[in-house]
Amino acid sequence: MIRTLLCVAALFATTSAFAQQLLGTYQSWGAAAHWETSGKVCYAFTQVVGRASPNSILVVTHRPRGRNLVALRIGRTLHRNAKVTITAGSTDLQFYTAEGTAFARNGLAAIAAFRKERVAVARSSLARGRSTARRTFSLMGFGAAYAAMTRACPPAAPRRIGSGASRR
Repeated sequence: MIRTLLCVAALFATTSAFAQQLLGTYQSWGAAAHWETSGKVCYAFTQVVGRASPNSILVVTHRPRGRNLVALRIGRTLHRNAKVTITAGSTDLQFYTAEGTAFARNGLAAIAAFRKERVAVARSSLARGRSTARRTFSLMGFGAAYAAMTRACPPAAPRRIGSGASRR
């Protein structure tokens, strides 16, 4: 299981020159971290359930300049304006596409839905819009994986304006 999760994590790592650290496995989810030139990147991830494309993964990422980024790869080519939706319970989450990956328009809403539900179903139109891909992801263990990645990459402390000393 750990080997599989590290392979999945490698698919989303932007640079292979930096070592990955597995933070833990949590039922269907894993959490990992690695360093990039801009700083530490932490992510929680899972693979598709069943026999659909093994390259289908769902990832939530904390980066130095962006938190709660939710991305989906379905293992097939997504066209530029593909309609991509993930349904978690009664919540439909809209995604946009860029370079073959789909990204949540509202990462916080996606995370809230993932915490409450057991399964997420992704639907997307494929290249040229001729067919639709459907992928199912287990959300079991998401909360624990998200907590582990957040502990490893806590939010930056807000910057204080002024030091409290008066100016002369």
